[in-house]
Amino acid sequence: MMRRIVLIALLASLPFAQPPAAVAQQRSGASQAAPQGARTTPAKPGEAQTAPEPTPPEPPAASYEKDLLRLSEIVGSLAFLRTLCSAPDATEWPKRMQALLETEGTTPARRERLAGAYNRGYRGYALTYWTCTPSAAEATLRYLQEGERLSRDLAGRYGG
Repeated sequence: MMRRIVLIALLASLPFAQPPAAVAQQRSGASQAAPQGARTTPAKPGEAQTAPEPTPPEPPAASYEKDLLRLSEIVGSLAFLRTLCSAPDATEWPKRMQALLETEGTTPARRERLAGAYNRGYRGYALTYWTCTPSAAEATLRYLQEGERLSRDLAGRYGG
């Protein structure tokens, strides 16, 4: 398994300036809409009002992010093609993607990107193929080779 590379985002503790439109509205006395998740009714006596917690900033992308997204797309393609061609390992591909999401999906945005790449690979072939054809079998072989190479390179360079 690849080890997660965790980077500390120093900007998380810095205050951010309000956007100019918000400052202009405050100066003009215009009321702003309550942020999503904020309380819109007054607090009961003795109850403290709490502001919604800001979402922490996304850490910078890992240096291997592009390869990991490509690998996710390949796994999605293989999940469809191996099932279409009735391969014995067809049920393994969604499980492999789940393991990848659990290991590398460190933030909701990153999980979304990985799942999106998987879905893009899956849907790309689901729209094209209804039966296992020689070209689907050839695509499967090419994806197996590329996926093996990517996995080996990622594990060799970034941990394993």
